[in-house]
Amino acid sequence: MKTEQAITELSHLTTEQTNPASQHLDRLSSLEIVQLMNAEDRKIPLVIEPYLPVIAEVVDNIVERMGKNGRLVYIGAGTSGRLGVLDASECPPTFGVASDCVIGIIAGGDTALRKAKEGAEDDANLAQQDLNAIALTKNDVLVGIAASGRTPYVLGGVAYAKSLGTMTVGITSNANVPLATAADYAITPNVGAEVLTGSSRLKSGTMQKMVLNMLTTATFVRLGKCYGNLMVDLNVSNEKLHARAIRIIQQATQCDLTTAENALKLADNKAKLAILMILTNTDKEQARALLKAQNGRLR
Repeated sequence: MKTEQAITELSHLTTEQTNPASQHLDRLSSLEIVQLMNAEDRKIPLVIEPYLPVIAEVVDNIVERMGKNGRLVYIGAGTSGRLGVLDASECPPTFGVASDCVIGIIAGGDTALRKAKEGAEDDANLAQQDLNAIALTKNDVLVGIAASGRTPYVLGGVAYAKSLGTMTVGITSNANVPLATAADYAITPNVGAEVLTGSSRLKSGTMQKMVLNMLTTATFVRLGKCYGNLMVDLNVSNEKLHARAIRIIQQATQCDLTTAENALKLADNKAKLAILMILTNTDKEQARALLKAQNGRLR
């Protein structure tokens, strides 16, 4: 009976429907398959567009809570969880933030990143344990990610977060599902049926990645982590990023290569600090004091 109920529930989900455009998928050539996938993917930005005001409001709330030492926390299972971990892991090198500023939690732990542990998504209580492990607080923002909108692990995490007074957000490809009604903010773009029926790593995954990109990028831009469109707070941790930092300094100040290299060295590999030193003709300590007075906002 439990299986019958699950099948019935799945039959009502947009992500589980059969896409008429791909009903003969197994008869297509390689070129025809990728052309079809490309045509379907082009629909994703359009279905996200109506949710931009909601996404912007979520960003405003994340910015406010990070001002109170809050964090952005993603929680999901399977593909959804992996995308959350991916977005979180890219924030420190891109924006120079602490590794625990944006946290990605996946059902089954880090081993589930490489080897699927899909059964972990059925344990609602496991989410509370995982959120307790990071000491979730009411100043944080929890974003639950689930293509189906009915994953027990994600719903358990959202329920626990709400019990703490933590702001919650649900990202799903289905409207009128438990996650959409449980979260304070629901982002539910209808991506339509997948090219490969039920494979939510495709259009649903693309939608999730695009929305997560917006959440973190807009948040850190609002928090002063860029100058113009330059990522001046990048973490200079390898040769490529060292070269990029020098180029950013040159772009921001119109200085020559030698000046940029020397400034970056004097600024302890902090591109933002080096830019301010050049633009204001100040030393490192003076520039650091100026930045502190403006909460790190170079503009």
